[in-house]
Amino acid sequence: MSTTLYDIPVNAINGTATTLRAFEGKVLLVVNVASKCGLTKQYEGLEALYESKREDGLEVLAFPANNFKGQEPGTDEEIQAFCSASFGVKFPLFSKISVVGEDQHPLYRVLTEAQPRATGDGPFRERLKGYGIEPNAAPDVLWNFEKFLVSREGTVVARFAPDVEADDTALVSAIDAELVKAA
Repeated sequence: MSTTLYDIPVNAINGTATTLRAFEGKVLLVVNVASKCGLTKQYEGLEALYESKREDGLEVLAFPANNFKGQEPGTDEEIQAFCSASFGVKFPLFSKISVVGEDQHPLYRVLTEAQPRATGDGPFRERLKGYGIEPNAAPDVLWNFEKFLVSREGTVVARFAPDVEADDTALVSAIDAELVKAA
């Protein structure tokens, strides 16, 4: 039996060792998040998306990462408290990981290999350059709040740029297309 995305070890935000096996058969939106980023307000939209589509089989899975200008400096406990108090986040949060570099978490290695380019990342790359930040080259994650869409079968079917918001038509359409497929 081959290893799947569901078998990759991760830790829940409370430190409990687990895998994504509990989410098998669901449509997943995997997002690397940060509490001190200009995009942090996206938590609100992600929670609204989760609340509106979880009964249909969507799970939003958040993986805090401190890879981009130190924008996620907190401990897992601080991150969880911030997300709950500031945005009422109820979707699953996981322990902080690295999404780029030599210590890239295996989950993100699988995600980026499966979808090397993000839809809509051109304008965001230019924005980063405008701030004097040299963007990562594909297939690396560009910044916080990049989104990977995973089918019910565990296939990474799409990837969206960090500034693609949770209510963006392209993202919602891709999610809806996956949700209507039989489990």
